[in-house]
Amino acid sequence: MKRFVEGEDRRQATLLPECLDDYVTQDNPVRVIEVFIDELDLVAVGFAGVVPEATGRPAYHPATLLKIYLYGYLNRIQSSRRLERETQRNIELMWLTGRLMPDFKTIADFRRDNGPAIRAACAQFVVLCRQLSLFTRAVVAIDGSKFKAVNTRDKNFTVTKVAKRIEQVEASIARYLAALDRADRQDDDVAEAKTVRLKEKIEGLRRQMQSLKEMGKQVEAAPDKQVSLTDPDARSMATSGKGTGTVGYNVQMAVDAEHHLIVAHEVTNIGSDRAQLTSMGQKARDATGCEEITVLADRGYYNGDEVLACEGSGVLPCIPKTQTSGNAKRGLFTVADFIYDAENDRYTCPAGKHLTRGKVRSDRRDNIDHYRNLTACSSCALKPRCTPDKHKRLKRWEHEGVLDKMQARLDRMPDAMTIRRQTVEHPFGTLKAWMGSAHFLTRTLEKVKTEMSLQVLAYNMKRMINIFGVAPLMKAIAA
Repeated sequence: MKRFVEGEDRRQATLLPECLDDYVTQDNPVRVIEVFIDELDLVAVGFAGVVPEATGRPAYHPATLLKIYLYGYLNRIQSSRRLERETQRNIELMWLTGRLMPDFKTIADFRRDNGPAIRAACAQFVVLCRQLSLFTRAVVAIDGSKFKAVNTRDKNFTVTKVAKRIEQVEASIARYLAALDRADRQDDDVAEAKTVRLKEKIEGLRRQMQSLKEMGKQVEAAPDKQVSLTDPDARSMATSGKGTGTVGYNVQMAVDAEHHLIVAHEVTNIGSDRAQLTSMGQKARDATGCEEITVLADRGYYNGDEVLACEGSGVLPCIPKTQTSGNAKRGLFTVADFIYDAENDRYTCPAGKHLTRGKVRSDRRDNIDHYRNLTACSSCALKPRCTPDKHKRLKRWEHEGVLDKMQARLDRMPDAMTIRRQTVEHPFGTLKAWMGSAHFLTRTLEKVKTEMSLQVLAYNMKRMINIFGVAPLMKAIAA
């Protein structure tokens, strides 16, 4: 007769019940959560309610609620209602909280009321990584990615969207009026019922038209010409797909190239990355504790003023130049074909002639110099491959030397963009997979920042567990 592994009878009483600690193995990640939060100075990072009130109903300790949230984000459970259920049936959470089971409102209020403290706890974990000498390579990669907000596209309005929707409503009204005219020429009962239905639809569309016109006035009055109804801070942002966009937030991250730990992050509702280089570079430098760090970024961060601001600050950006000229497609020489001589302040063209700086700068920008050689261009045999104009003119920013130094750094790191892609894009993919299709659950920028800090803290903790292992990491935290 075939035998099976048999379980215990759930109605069987035992003389000595098993200890709850026996259900949690020594290499369980939940033990790292316990040690980290117990070693964290909750008062110093700013958590409210650490010192209990003398009167009133006893409250849950902030450490208990922080453990619940960190466990939830480490296990892809972000909802306060789901966390409430887990505290009632999850043995690991029972072990972590001592069988405490707060209701979902208490859990949600903790995240809402302790945003700055939660963000400080996330930063404190990065300090722990720095104390363990994990940022010695001093190379970070930065990037931004669009994360969906609670706000849907239909609840977000821009000038273009309002105009397009008004046009659609007008077309629908015209179509229904034509159908109503046809129905009026019929005398049967079906036509009469159809007429009533069409009039109701036309009336509804006219009300919709009125609300769209009122919304258009709100959009025009908004500072950035955009209004979101569900989450007022969410913004419509362009994505890489043609004709697509996301209503949400732009999450910036700086990731260590050696251990792929997120050393700094920021959430903004500005869709472009072009003005984020200096702030993210400085945050990464402060977080790693290095005097000088190399920052790898893609072309979306290429901004001369931002690169200039990094000069002398300990942040060394490496960003490939943005190619905006169409000369290469037309078979003409590009700027790269003209060699600049800094000592003599001149360019050497492919024909071997020298282009010198003119005395007059651009009319629109007083920091752009023009280089040309009027005599050589007149009789140059390569002119058809150089310019369709009468003379070739090269423009040079007065701080172009800073960009040349950055290009020299990039030339010494031929695999820089490969390292950047392998370093910073993986955390974005991981976090979006953890968060699911509806990325953020909270509303407004401040609360979204708190939610992202919990995600980053959970991600960094999982990375550290993979690097060290549970027992060595617990020992390092306790030390």
